[in-house]
Amino acid sequence: MALPVIAGEQVRVGAYHFPPYVVKPESAAPIGLLPELLVALNALQSDYQFSLVPTSVTRRYRDLQSGRFDLILFESPGWGWQNTPHVALDLHIEDAEVYVALAKPGRDQNYFEQLKGKRLALYNGYHYGFAGFNADQQFLLENFAAVLTYSHDSNLLMVLRDRADIAVITRSYLQRYQRRYSERSKAFLVSQRVDQFYQHYALFRAQSPLTPETFAGFLQALKRNGQLDALLQRYHLVVPEPLLSD
Repeated sequence: MALPVIAGEQVRVGAYHFPPYVVKPESAAPIGLLPELLVALNALQSDYQFSLVPTSVTRRYRDLQSGRFDLILFESPGWGWQNTPHVALDLHIEDAEVYVALAKPGRDQNYFEQLKGKRLALYNGYHYGFAGFNADQQFLLENFAAVLTYSHDSNLLMVLRDRADIAVITRSYLQRYQRRYSERSKAFLVSQRVDQFYQHYALFRAQSPLTPETFAGFLQALKRNGQLDALLQRYHLVVPEPLLSD
């Protein structure tokens, strides 16, 4: 007689639309780094069952505090979560945001030195270094010539069509975009200047069924078997060595 399958303890992971980390988490089949990572974590062990819980860019810290989910991944210290009760785990995974403009004769890296007076295509709800990490929509509209959307692709298209001067784009997303649209990408001038570096953390609520130490152990196991590095490299993420301490 077959033994009954015993499901692991449920661990709910918050996710908002943040390409390439998560794309459309509310959909039946979300894609991106996070969904792939959760599949790998569930295949690695059976004590815990990781599932994705959709949230929004503006609501995610409130949802963590209220217990709607147990942890959220890929959060950088400049994004305003310090006053939310949490336990943080440094993932030692890095990314950045860069400026993208239309390549024109005579235009070079000096173009990115002054943002004032330029039309900026921004992602609504994101925290930007040039704005002091103030994500308030009204602040960005009043202090910068900002157009706010919910799509990196839309922002890049605005630059291509000369409807915006500069888009601020997550570097890992831009690299995947350039690979997908190599001809279109030749029209872009990408800044060497970085708007901000992401130093990614996992944030756990205090009552999470999973401790940061246990989670770090799972990531280390994925690193040892080669899965984690392969996954991060596929998404063009910078992985300093060592990724996690044993």
